[in-house]
Amino acid sequence: MNSQLSLSTIQSLVDGSVANPGSLLGRHPVNYRGREATSVRVLEPNAESVWLIDSASGLRRPMRRLHPGGFFEAICDEPITKPSMSRLQMIDKTGKEMKTTSPYTVPSIFSDLDRYLIGEGRHHQLYERLGAQLREVDGVKGVNFAVWAPNARSVQVVGDFNGWDGRSHVAQPVESTGIWELFLPGATVGQKYKFRIQTQHGHWMDKCDPLAFAAELPPLTANIITDINTYSWNDSDWLQQRAEMDPMHTPMNVYEVHLGSWQKGPGRTHGWLDYRDLAKRLVDYCHRMNFTHVELMPISEHPFTGSWGYQSVGYYAPTSRHGSPEDFMFFVDHMHQNGIGVLIDWVPAHFPKDDHGLRQFDGSALYEHADPRQGEHPDWGTMIFNFGRNEVKNFLIANALFWLDKYHIDGLRVDAVASMLYLDYSREDGEWIPNRYGGRENLESIDFLRDFNIAVHENHPGVITAAEESTAWPGVSRPTYDGGLGFTYKWNMGWMNDTLSYMRNEPIHRKFHQNELTFSLIYAFTENFTLPLSHDEVVHGKGSLISQMPGDMWQKFANLRLLYSYMWTHPGKKLLFMGGEIAQWTEWNADDGPQWELLDFDTHRGVQQLVADLNEVVIENPALHWHDFTGDGFEWIDAQNAEDSVLVYLRKGAEGDPPILVCNNFTPVPRDNYRVGVPAQGFWKEIFNSDGEAYGGSNLGNYPGCQTTGIEHHARPDSIEVTLPPLGTTILRLES
Repeated sequence: MNSQLSLSTIQSLVDGSVANPGSLLGRHPVNYRGREATSVRVLEPNAESVWLIDSASGLRRPMRRLHPGGFFEAICDEPITKPSMSRLQMIDKTGKEMKTTSPYTVPSIFSDLDRYLIGEGRHHQLYERLGAQLREVDGVKGVNFAVWAPNARSVQVVGDFNGWDGRSHVAQPVESTGIWELFLPGATVGQKYKFRIQTQHGHWMDKCDPLAFAAELPPLTANIITDINTYSWNDSDWLQQRAEMDPMHTPMNVYEVHLGSWQKGPGRTHGWLDYRDLAKRLVDYCHRMNFTHVELMPISEHPFTGSWGYQSVGYYAPTSRHGSPEDFMFFVDHMHQNGIGVLIDWVPAHFPKDDHGLRQFDGSALYEHADPRQGEHPDWGTMIFNFGRNEVKNFLIANALFWLDKYHIDGLRVDAVASMLYLDYSREDGEWIPNRYGGRENLESIDFLRDFNIAVHENHPGVITAAEESTAWPGVSRPTYDGGLGFTYKWNMGWMNDTLSYMRNEPIHRKFHQNELTFSLIYAFTENFTLPLSHDEVVHGKGSLISQMPGDMWQKFANLRLLYSYMWTHPGKKLLFMGGEIAQWTEWNADDGPQWELLDFDTHRGVQQLVADLNEVVIENPALHWHDFTGDGFEWIDAQNAEDSVLVYLRKGAEGDPPILVCNNFTPVPRDNYRVGVPAQGFWKEIFNSDGEAYGGSNLGNYPGCQTTGIEHHARPDSIEVTLPPLGTTILRLES
């Protein structure tokens, strides 16, 4: 039998240089001896012999080897009437017999609508098409592989299922999408794989799947076929409650955590605990500490542990350092069942240069800009996404929705937003390219951030987004329909910098810096702010928070308690990085984590208890959270007493909620009989005192509270006399 394919064509199949092998392999109509027939062609480089099995009768038809590289063909008398799988039986060169199926007779997984949405950059369920999708065709189970690589000359799927030899598994192009696709019968969950891509210059390279659901433990880099749809969730009550939640008026006390170092386990790889163990420990700790949410530093797969997850390669894969995707689902589920929300850091600003990652993915600048003035971060040595490409925007927005859909995440904190907004971010003149209007604003990135926020809020009511944005960009947390970027919250980096700068001053000098504290209230309600004391404030030589406090040992602890008390009573949601709640002395080290042994000392246990009590006070008193984002919830009582470094203010909730009076003394001098004007007569109960003995203080305060005196003061109709503890905060609530 002579094939109707030329020898040169067969040779191109064998050496893997055919761009569309499906046009040659599989089932094809031919004219054989004057009548319509079907040619079945397969490429099995490791086969010694191959038979074609009739699906109806089970009869075997031998296929003829037409090339020593493993090209086989059989001519069937009957013409093609409908697409069907070609089932094969083969004996490999070791004598092992196996059954398989030709992958080139399977209809595409991509519908016309899929192709249209991908072209538009609006396929929000991209993760249900690209990557490694479990699929069954004509009763045959396997995996559908698909990858976007529009400038590749050829794409092979390699893995455990073919001995990492992709010659017989060359993907086919999907019309007008730049996507390559291949259904592989017999590929199963747990097998490892990659895409082997040939560039236009003929160079072959192995790349990780950008939409892989799991990966090997670094430094290994292969992806793992995974079924992420088998976990049985038990958090429906939480999700319903979340959808009905109003994030503007809800208390939010966030505990920022690096899972790799929060706690360690002996006998484990690098001491890393698994997601299930971490979930149980974190639930117990958050309940004890009254945190409402945890925020996880990036959990997407990343090759370099020292990047803390901020240089991600596997955007759709939770890091295997702590277990499987199902283990991470358990983590989120367990937190939800116990009333704790889960936020994650998300990094769409940049990605690393690792060879197996997104950089030069198909031999061209695909995900990144080609020009380094647009495509490289000078500070971090990473690549910048090209937000002007529909497919890149689609990849990232679908990724955000993926974590919310498949992992029930409650919110995304977007890292490094400032670097995304400005084309000249951290660049000198001549190192950046202006936008089409000659300005420095990154217009494509701005559009991306707005589209991202719209997609999140439309598809997942109750989910929050937060921007780490350190400039005066207007409207970061304002609706997109009002010209804003659409984030729920914005991190208040100005408050953080000014407050820490103030607290580092010796108390005797603080009277000259009073405006560093009062300035935040000038702009406090221009955005929906979160007050962060994050990991960034305790790394890179800054020292821990307590080590930044001035004075002797007693004053350091008192200053830290004062800092937290002022923060928790200031308008805005709250975030504290792990270790801060125990007054850790050393700055954070990702290899070691918090100094839990310090809890053997009363002073450190006192700070921990203070944070727990502050969280509880915020939760139980609407005046301290209901109006975090409007001026209706804040009123200065005494902001001008710089000489004594005293700040007094009122926090107010909804109508009928008792007001809260906050008195801060930023000097180590106690102040007795300090008169404070109040808006209403009655008994003001002391509900918190940072100088309490339980916290390690001198126990100087106003227990059980203060009765109004009928004396007008601070332009208020009545007043109370309070004792201001040294370097302390006292909180009072009107009881009657």
